[in-house]
Amino acid sequence: MKLQPGDYYMNEKGLMVFTAQYHLKRGFCCGSGCRHCPYREK
Repeated sequence: MKLQPGDYYMNEKGLMVFTAQYHLKRGFCCGSGCRHCPYREK
């Protein structure tokens, strides 16, 4: 899947952080505990 604007941002440590927009396009939870995962149980 090609990354689009808004799919991620770089945090203060220079690491790529995926947004909820990206996770929704992917369509499932990978189980890694991503910060913006819209699929994890609340």
